[in-house]
Amino acid sequence: MALRDVNNRSDILRDYELQLIHHDSQCDPGKSTKFLYELLYNEPMKIVLMPGCSGVSTLVAEAARMWNLIVLSYGSSSPALSNRQRFPTFFRTHPSATLHNPTRVKLFKRWGWNKIATIQQTTEVFTSTLDDLEQRVKEAGIEISVRQSFLTDPGVAVKNLKRQDARIIVGLFYETEARKVFCEVFKEKLFGKKYVWFLIGWYADNWFKIQDNNINCTVQNMTEAVEGHVTTEILMINPTNTRGISKMTSQEFLDKLQEKIKKSPEETGGYQEAPLAYDAIWALALALNKTAQELAKKQMRLEQFNYHSPNRDITHELYRAMNSSAFDGVSGHVVFDASGSRMAWTMIEQLQDGKYVKIGYYDTTNDNMSYFGTDRWIGGVPPADHTKVIPTFRYLSQKLFVSVSILAGLGIVLGISCLTFNVYNSNVRYIQNSQPYLNNMTAVGCTLALAAVFPLGLDGYHIRTWHFPLVCQARVWLLGLGFSLAYGSMFTKIWWVHTVFTKKVEKEKRKHLDPWKLYATVGMLLGIDVLTLAVWQIVDPLHRTIEEFTKEVPAGDEDVLILPQLEHCSSSKMNTWLGIVYGYKGLLLLLGIFLAYETKSVSTEKINDHRAVGMAIYNVAVLCMITAPVTMIVSSQQDAAFAFASLAVVFSVYITLVVLFVPKMRRLITRGEWQSEQQDTMKTGSSTNNNDEEKSRQLEKENRELEKIIAEKEERISELRQQLYERQQLRSRRRASTAAKDNYTDNHYNSNTGPVSSLYQPNMPLVKALLPTQQPDKMARNNCEGSRVHLLYK
Repeated sequence: MALRDVNNRSDILRDYELQLIHHDSQCDPGKSTKFLYELLYNEPMKIVLMPGCSGVSTLVAEAARMWNLIVLSYGSSSPALSNRQRFPTFFRTHPSATLHNPTRVKLFKRWGWNKIATIQQTTEVFTSTLDDLEQRVKEAGIEISVRQSFLTDPGVAVKNLKRQDARIIVGLFYETEARKVFCEVFKEKLFGKKYVWFLIGWYADNWFKIQDNNINCTVQNMTEAVEGHVTTEILMINPTNTRGISKMTSQEFLDKLQEKIKKSPEETGGYQEAPLAYDAIWALALALNKTAQELAKKQMRLEQFNYHSPNRDITHELYRAMNSSAFDGVSGHVVFDASGSRMAWTMIEQLQDGKYVKIGYYDTTNDNMSYFGTDRWIGGVPPADHTKVIPTFRYLSQKLFVSVSILAGLGIVLGISCLTFNVYNSNVRYIQNSQPYLNNMTAVGCTLALAAVFPLGLDGYHIRTWHFPLVCQARVWLLGLGFSLAYGSMFTKIWWVHTVFTKKVEKEKRKHLDPWKLYATVGMLLGIDVLTLAVWQIVDPLHRTIEEFTKEVPAGDEDVLILPQLEHCSSSKMNTWLGIVYGYKGLLLLLGIFLAYETKSVSTEKINDHRAVGMAIYNVAVLCMITAPVTMIVSSQQDAAFAFASLAVVFSVYITLVVLFVPKMRRLITRGEWQSEQQDTMKTGSSTNNNDEEKSRQLEKENRELEKIIAEKEERISELRQQLYERQQLRSRRRASTAAKDNYTDNHYNSNTGPVSSLYQPNMPLVKALLPTQQPDKMARNNCEGSRVHLLYK
C-alpha cells in the first residue's frame, strides 16, 4: 500500500520508483545474517535496510555502517538500539520500549503507588527497558521492592512475587511467555482486587484466549487471571483522524488494510504495527526526495551511491534528511529524537470484562495526560501498593489494673495503720521487745512496694511517650527500696537471733542487744540497693522499647494487617543488670530461709516476734523466687506479666503485715497490756517499776521450774526408800535359817557401822539414814549443795 501510494505521487521522487526486496527472517538473527549478505551481494544495489524485530535490527544496524547504509525499522522497540555510538545510522518509526516508562510512572503517581514489583523475560530489550524504568521510578521516589526474571519457565518467579507480597506488578515479556506467566498467576491466585498488572500493549486483543499447548490452564482460567490488567501501548494510529501526508485519515487506512488482508485483526500478525510500517515507507520516501534535491545542488544523483565509496556524501545527506523528518502520518506525528527513535503518544487501556477499554493518553513530549476516567476496579478503588500494616499497641486490661490497684491501695492503708499502731504503742513493753523501729521500717518498705504497683500498670494508654523513662525508673526504685526496707529489716532480726543463740555466747552477752547494729545492717542493705540502682540509671538508663509480634489478618479486610506491639521498660544491657539484682536478692532470700529454719526453736525476749518474722520470710522468698522467672517468661503477655508481678507484691505485703502486726494488735487488745503499762507509768512516773516487775516475773518463772525439778527428785527418793526397805525385810528372813552366816554378818556390821536398825528409819530421809548419826548437820549441808537446788521466794 505504501509503495503504491508513494510511487503514485508525482511530487515525490519524480525520477525514481521505490522497490522493496523482502525476506522473512522470522526474527531469527542467524537467518537474517544470511539474508543480509544475499541482499548486499546481489543486484540491484540497496540504499536502505528495513529490518523488523529488535534482535534482527541489532545485528543489521551494527553492521550497516560498514556498507554506508541507513537502517530504518518499523517494529524494533529495544532500548539498546538508542545507542548512537553503537548504531550510528539507525532510525525507527516504532518508539523505544522505554517510552512506556514515563507513562507508567505517571500512572503510579496518579493512583498513589510508591512500591512496585517487576517480572521480566531475560532478553536484552526487556532488561534495557527495566533498567530505564528503575532509574525513572527512583527519581520519582518510587521503590521497586521485588525484581524477578525468568528465561522460559516463570513458575518460580511468580511464586516469589506472591511470597514477597507484590501488589503492583510490571510484566515485560513476549506474548507467548505472557500466557505462561498468567497461567502461573492463576495457580498462585496472584490476581483480583488486591493486584494490578501492567503489561505491554502490543499483544493481540485476544492473546489470553489463544490455545497454547505449553500451558495447562483453560481459557476461563486465563480470562479470570488477566481481568483488570492495564496496558501501555505506543499509539500506532492517529487518534485525531485527520488527513496527513498520504491524504488519508487513520480510519481510511484501516479500512483499506482490512480489505487487503481479508482476515480479522486478531488473527493477523503484525496488524498493530501496520501504520508504523506504512509511515516508515513515507519517511524513507520523503528523506530520499530531500536527499535527491540536495544532491542535485552538488551535481550528484542517488544512483551514484556505493557501498564502499570513500565519499559518503550521499549517506550523510540521507542521514540528515531522516533526522529532520517531521510529518503527520496515519500513526500520528512522525518525528525522530537524537537517538533516531520515534517520539509518540502512549495509549493506556484496561481489560474490562474481557475487552480492552481506553482510559487515557499520555504525551511524553509535553508531559500531558488525557484521562478519560473509565478505569474500573474490583474493589471500587485502586488497590494499595502493599499490604497496609497498622501498628496496634497491646495495652494492659483496665479491669485488671483497677482491681489490683484497689488491692494495693487497701494494702497501703493497712501498712500506714500498722505503722501508726506501732509508733503509738512503742512504749508498751511487748512492743519494745519486738524492736519497733525495725518493724516501722518493714511497714514503710511494704508501703513503698505497694506503691510500685501503680507505675507497673502504666503504659501508653495512660501516659505519653516522653513520660515512659520516668515511669520505668519509678518502678525500679520503688520496688528496690521497698524490698530493701521491708525484707532487710526482717532479715536483720533473724540474722541477729541466729548469730547470738546458735553460738556459744555468754549469757550476759545474750541479754545485751545494741540496736544501732541492727539499724546499721538495714542501712548497709539499703545502701547496696541505692548504689546499684544509681549506677544502673547513670550508666545504662531505662527507656521505652517496643516489641513487635507476628502480623495478624483482621476479619473482612484483605489489604490490612495488624502489627501488634508491646511497650517495655528496657536498657541496652538489661539482662546483665537483672542478673546482678536478681542474684543479690536471690542470695538474700536463700540465706533468709536458712536463718529462719535454724532459729525456729529459739526463744528470746529481746526479739519476741522472730518466729513471725521467719514465717514472713518464708512467704516472701517463695513468692519472689516463683514470680521473678515467671514474669521474664511471660513478659510478652502484658496481662499475665502484670498479674504475676503485682499480685506477688500485694500478697507478700499482706502476709508480712498480717503476720507481724496482727498478733501484736490481738494481744494488746485481748490482754489489755497497753492499759496496765500506761497505768503503771502514770503511777510511778518512771520505768523503774517496769524493770522490777520484769525481774519478778523472771524469778517466778525460774522458781516454778525449780519446784518441778524438786518434785521429780523427791519422787525418785521415795522409790529408793521403798526398795531399801524391801531388801531389809528379805535379809531378816534369811537370818533365821543360817545362824552361822547371820553371826558373821552381824559381827561385820557391828564392827563398822553399828546395828542396821539404828541406821534405817522409815520416816527419815534416805540420805540422812545412810549417814552416821553424829554428822547430821554436815549431811544436810552436803545434800543441798550436791543437788544444787535453790528455793526462791518472791
